[in-house]
Amino acid sequence: MTDLPTTDGTAPQPRLAASVILLRDATGGLEAFVQHRVSTMDFAAGMVVFPGGRVDPADASGWDYSEELLQRHAADWNQSSISAEPAEATRNAGTVLTAAIREVQEEAGLNIKAEQLRPWANWITPTDMPKRFDTYFYVAKPSPGAEPQHQTTEAWQSLWMPVAEILAAEAAGTLKLMPPTYYLLKEIAGFRTVDQVWSADHQVVPVLAPVGSMAAFLKERENRR
Repeated sequence: MTDLPTTDGTAPQPRLAASVILLRDATGGLEAFVQHRVSTMDFAAGMVVFPGGRVDPADASGWDYSEELLQRHAADWNQSSISAEPAEATRNAGTVLTAAIREVQEEAGLNIKAEQLRPWANWITPTDMPKRFDTYFYVAKPSPGAEPQHQTTEAWQSLWMPVAEILAAEAAGTLKLMPPTYYLLKEIAGFRTVDQVWSADHQVVPVLAPVGSMAAFLKERENRR
């Protein structure tokens, strides 16, 4: 499995990454588990993000998922950079899935099962950014009563927040979101329950944001306020 190629020889190669949108039902609607990153980070400093991180070489081995699950995930990722001939595509799907499960355990202290994760989105950082990722986003429905924790030094706070409240705070300027986080939460806000998200007819179409899109997003954010 290789990182996503780019036609621009001056652009840094995007690193494979996995991120998990942990969701739960609440009285006021869907809640997501998010982490408020510290301002000293060299990537997404001060941003509110989902648990996640880079795919490590160790993620490529040591797992034993069902072939049916891997084939289903590979089919969901069939337009992405990890798509390949069937055997390799299922191995790649297992590697990225392992990274997602590991990151949730490391950053949120939650042991989540492969069957509780559904491929949802694939975003690639624009070529004009100094640090780039090819990120595979999953939606997750943890077991009832499962409680993720705040245990990463990359964030100063981790907590469940209503999806609507996150978007309202972003609009008010009291918190900051990266473009993928913003647009994925806007999409999820259209569902009322976790089961609705889980059962939605949803195709993964990779998003490679164009050059200048980060500056345009920041300008649009200011115009919304």
